[in-house]
Amino acid sequence: MCIKTENRVIADVFADAVSRHGERPLIEVPADPDRAYHPGGYRITYGQAADQVAAIATRIRAAGYGHGHRIAVMAGSRPEMLLIKLACAELGISFVPVNPDYRISEIAYLLKDSGAGLAVTVPEREADIRAAIAENGDAVDVALLESSEWPASRTAAPKTGPVTAETESSLLYTSGSTGAPKGCILSHAYELACGDWYATRGGLFTLDEGVERVYCPLPLFHINAGVILFFGMIVTGNCQLIPERFSAARWWNDIRAMKATGCHYLGIVIPVLMNAPAGPDDRNHTLKWGIGAGVEPSLHRPFEERFGIPLIEVWGMTEMCRVLVDCHEPRLIDTRAMGRPQPGLEVRVVDENDATV
Repeated sequence: MCIKTENRVIADVFADAVSRHGERPLIEVPADPDRAYHPGGYRITYGQAADQVAAIATRIRAAGYGHGHRIAVMAGSRPEMLLIKLACAELGISFVPVNPDYRISEIAYLLKDSGAGLAVTVPEREADIRAAIAENGDAVDVALLESSEWPASRTAAPKTGPVTAETESSLLYTSGSTGAPKGCILSHAYELACGDWYATRGGLFTLDEGVERVYCPLPLFHINAGVILFFGMIVTGNCQLIPERFSAARWWNDIRAMKATGCHYLGIVIPVLMNAPAGPDDRNHTLKWGIGAGVEPSLHRPFEERFGIPLIEVWGMTEMCRVLVDCHEPRLIDTRAMGRPQPGLEVRVVDENDATV
């Protein structure tokens, strides 16, 4: 059963999740001795996360940041990103995640365009952040992720009104394929709707409360892992499994070791996995489904037959919280089908003249 999200704010929904699922894991990171952070792995329960979120919120509030401000965070796929996001939501601050692959000029653009008053990062990226600030000329302060104190705010005083469902929760930047990246403003209601929609599609894509463990190698600055999946886990009391990135060598070992029940993929993942020699362990896993986008139709059926799980194709955008999900039979897996309209999601197909066809 999903926690109710309509007309609510993130802090209240998370508090409900903590009260229901306090001892259950919220986030886990697989062990990786070659990773710069948490080489032995990481695990945090809902209750432990609530304590850390409260401590982060106290640190942010003490620095003078609050309702109406924006804080940029560049920390790759470190799980602390999501705890900072929850703390910002509690205070009415907009969380602005930064793509760690951005060049200095791109970071400078994002910081200037967003108007963030603080940039939080990790030691190995501090020099890049400071170079970007110097390039854009704005007064942006810098804090390290694990610092006990963050620099005092030099921005306008926070708003005094309450945080509501329509308060800005995050500012997510699109890829910028047709120009400079565009900042998409997402409200508390919008992000919770993302999670609720993800959690309630049914059919082959069913999430049971408190038992799902979803492995997702996609980046936390993106709406997929950082919003849709994250809030889908929170409203169902489930656990998000966060490797640093996709690794063909680690994929099945991580999934087996972490007892994942679901996984996220991009189209490029599937041929890489199919290129590995077939073996007796191909179905030695606990996955019930994979969900993603872009699988080649010629590989869709062979993958399902080899590994024994449905690949559920979706289509969506940062600007579209209710994604199309192809989780109900008959699925047209030999095509690029991506789902059908459902109550709450209308679809219109048009020709080159914008006429309905």
